Amino acid sequence: MAGESELIFYHTPPSRSGIVRWMLEEIGCPYEVRLVGKGATREPAYIAVNPMGKVPAIVHQGVVITEAAAICCYLADTFADAGLAVPVGDARRGPYLKWLFFGPSCFEPAVIDRMCERPAAPPAALGWGDLDTVLDVMAAALEPGPYLLGERFTAADVVIGSGIRWAMMTGNLPERPQFAAYAERLAERPALKRAMELDRPLMGSGTAG
Repeated sequence: MAGESELIFYHTPPSRSGIVRWMLEEIGCPYEVRLVGKGATREPAYIAVNPMGKVPAIVHQGVVITEAAAICCYLADTFADAGLAVPVGDARRGPYLKWLFFGPSCFEPAVIDRMCERPAAPPAALGWGDLDTVLDVMAAALEPGPYLLGERFTAADVVIGSGIRWAMMTGNLPERPQFAAYAERLAERPALKRAMELDRPLMGSGTAG
């Protein structure tokens, strides 16, 4: 399935695939972009890549990886020279993995619950509990700064940082100084600036996945 390139990126801007666009720019490895246009995520050709009918997806050396946080983890480990992973055996590996998956499993669903005004469920029934607890945990982690693991920027910052930026831009993140300062630091990263410039002319080419 890999086609001509070693690394293929299926992308629909703006959507969650923007997380992976940023990550790809951080690792600095050449990649081929395949835009998935409006409605095309449900077409047979793309369902063969990701049966969930969602972007992002990558194909690396013939292997398909989906889910943004999983892709970021994979890329960080595979392209270790970029310094965005915490290796196995390092005591920080546990916290690093926790934050990688905290984004899609806790932060995003908590924000979407509030954004969509979903009926409240018992906190014990939800993996994220409630939004206020999620935000308290994130703010405490970011308080020392500058990044989730202190001085070291990792793939976890790409995932959590993307979520914070999205929630701020959509007006669905309660104001906290830790989040504002973190977002300002991330906005200065050259890789994020490149990703945004690359996606700017593509906005509206598809549908969010």
